Amino acid sequence: MIGYIEGTLIYKRENALVVSAQGVGYKLFATEKSIGNAVIGQTYAYYTYLAVRETALDLYGFPNKEDLEYFELLLGVSGIGPKTALGVLNNASAQSIRQAVVSNEPAHLHSHSGISKKNAEKIVRELTGKIAALPDDDFSDTYTPDNDTIDALLALGYSNKQALETVKHIPEDITRTEERITYALKKLGS
Repeated sequence: MIGYIEGTLIYKRENALVVSAQGVGYKLFATEKSIGNAVIGQTYAYYTYLAVRETALDLYGFPNKEDLEYFELLLGVSGIGPKTALGVLNNASAQSIRQAVVSNEPAHLHSHSGISKKNAEKIVRELTGKIAALPDDDFSDTYTPDNDTIDALLALGYSNKQALETVKHIPEDITRTEERITYALKKLGS
């Protein structure tokens, strides 16, 4: 399965991007915001989801892990497939979805984002227990030195909670990514 792609944007259209990575062009269905912000010729990284159907293999791309997590959560809601889940993320940010679910207010999703009342109610009802388990502080579109460290720990099989907690204890004077990862692994090993 393809979980992450980093490459040069070579083409974009209304609902998809084509990213060239190692000589292969990957077509990624993406949110309108991602497509609108993308500049041909620039290098981008996307977390991906591969939707397998009888007649197609569709790849969906997201600029951060949080959007991918919420996309996957939305896929778990009955009656919501990949195109509908992407449509929800076009209209509501992950933070808006979380707020609506945590506060048990489907009207928040319905009124602010254009999602139908029926789908908003279904999303809130079916994601109530699942979203509460996600950490609150996962939302960050900005890069910090901890991003690479957290990504490395996740790739090594540590949980999101373990990675987030461990990087909090890394001394600020350790600035190089390799040293931060080494320190985190020692901390987790003790």
